[in-house]
Parts: sequence; C-alpha cells; structure tokens
Amino acid sequence: MTTDPITIRNIYVMMAYAFRSIQSSGNDTVGAEQFDKLHDLFAEILVRGVGTQVKRGLHQDYVHRREELATVRGRIDVSRSIAEHSRSRGRLICGYDEYDPDTPHNRALKSVIILLVRHGEISRSRKEALRRLLPYMDAVTTVAPTSIRWSALTVHRSNASYRLLLGVCELIVRGLLQTESSGDKKLTTWLPDEAMSRLYERFLLEYFAFHHPELSPKAPYIAWDYDTSLSSGTNHLPTMKTDLRLRHGGKSLIVDAKYYSSSLQTGQWGKESVNSANLYQILAYTKNADVAQDGSVSGLLLYARTNAPAQPNLDITLQGTRIGARTLDLSQPWSQLQTQLESLTTWLDC
Repeated sequence: MTTDPITIRNIYVMMAYAFRSIQSSGNDTVGAEQFDKLHDLFAEILVRGVGTQVKRGLHQDYVHRREELATVRGRIDVSRSIAEHSRSRGRLICGYDEYDPDTPHNRALKSVIILLVRHGEISRSRKEALRRLLPYMDAVTTVAPTSIRWSALTVHRSNASYRLLLGVCELIVRGLLQTESSGDKKLTTWLPDEAMSRLYERFLLEYFAFHHPELSPKAPYIAWDYDTSLSSGTNHLPTMKTDLRLRHGGKSLIVDAKYYSSSLQTGQWGKESVNSANLYQILAYTKNADVAQDGSVSGLLLYARTNAPAQPNLDITLQGTRIGARTLDLSQPWSQLQTQLESLTTWLDC
C-alpha cells in the first residue's frame, strides 16, 4: 500500500501514540510543522529529541568489560589469566562493570543518525543539525544499523525519553532499500507496508489505552473454545492474537487492523467483496471469544483507507454475532481522524 494518502503530520501523531510519547515536551510542536518528506520528519524528531537528551546527559548504564590490567579491578578471571600466561607478565585479566554511555540504546541512536545523514532525503539544515549532535556521542560505538536487535532495547523509567527516538530509528532502518548498482544503502521515501502495518496496529492500541483506559484496551490471545473430551492434536491449532480488544458493560469489541493496498477483493465476475480470509479470521476470533454464546462479543475489520473507489462498509449479524468491516481515513485532519476513532466505541453501546 502506498502511504501517499496519509498526511505526514498524522504519521507523526501515530508514532507519538504508538511509542507512548504523546506528552513528550521535546517533540510536541513537531506535529504542527509542515514536512514535504518523511525523512525530514524523522530527522526533526531526532534533532530535537537527541538534542534534549544531550543537554540532560546521555543515558548511561553498567557495561561489562574484560581486559588485561596491571592492577586488579573488579573480579580476576583466574582461569583465563593462567591460560594466557598473563601472570608471567605481571598482568591479570579482570572483569568489571563500568558506568558508561556506550550502551546499545545510544549505539542505535548514533548509528541511525549517521545513516540518515548519509542516505536520507532531508534538508541541508537538518543534516547539519544532525551532524552537530555526533561529537557529543564520540564515546558511543557505531554499529551496522541492520545488526541492531530492536526487541532487546528495553525502555524503562530511567530511559523512558528514548521510547519515541528508538521507535523512529527502528522505522528508519526498516525502510532500508538495497540499490542494485552500487550496493550502497539508501532510504525509501516512504515506509514499507510491513512497518506501516505494525505502526498502524500499535497506534490503535495505544490511542485507546491513552484516551479510554476505562475500556480496558488490550491485545490478548484468544483461546480456541473446543470440547476437550472430543478433541485431539489441539497443539496444531493456529494462534489467535488480536490487535485490539475493548470492553464495556459486559460487551466486547475485537478490532483487527488491516493495512493493505486493497481493502476489497475482486471475484471472478468482477464482484468486489470483503477479503474472505479476513472475514473468516475475525469471525473465528469473535465466536471463540464469545464463550457464553450470548452475542456479547463483536468483531470489526478496520482497514486503512485506500484510494480505491469502493471501500468496505459492512455491518451484519451472523448467527447472533455482530461483524463489520470499515475504513479509517488516515489522510484526514487529525480532528476528523479522531472522530472516526471515537465512533468505534459505539459498538459497545448496550
């Protein structure tokens, strides 16, 4: 799916929610600016966010080091000292922890800043602003951006300000494209569909977590509601993982977020319909979640709106279960987009 219909400002807002930085004072004015290119948006977030972090002091952590020393520091590695005959030279191999800014989090920031400066389509002024940040990170090791293990970069209270910055860095790296001629890396103008799909899913969950905690927004797994006495080989059943579940007054709504180039499928005779696999999926989710079989669980396929002339607008009741398919127009001004999001809560009205 091309992201052309999505305004760049809305991408910023989606990132701010997805990475739980909607109240970040260092970036809250970014959304009010106009950006012609996505890379400029990313660059501006990093310029402001990393600049603020540099003023506060880069987050530091204990880094374990092991080296041959003339004086004892930390714990002596006796076996390695003997094996490498370090004692005969009057030196010992020691392992110790050092409070250092050369952490995986800072390595990711520095390496992606360099990547964006070299290969991003950003304005000269923002390139210069990014370059001015690098001397403050001299103590941080540069690594290959594709080697960064994003799932290992945990964010907690002491480094919470890194959440949006690392999220932006991950999106930048996932937008890498290998050129056929020189083998150099350069960045795509827009994010690939996989990255946008993950951002879309995460944005929906975090939006409701921020604005509607009373609806207990979660993305839980759903257990298959099978008869244990009549079933075997149940370990081969596929996992059912929701994108969003809302609850209120004994009712539940399961939302499955879809980010595709086409939200409708075309049959053999040209008839357009909701994607059958998507429909079967949301029906399976709702039927198995509705253990009481009382119709208290509804399901909604929420597609990111495309440029296609026809869009899904389905709302039916199947065997007592309400199922729907509709779109979220990410090209609208934020106030209108928020109105569309708020309308989802009407599915929980008693």
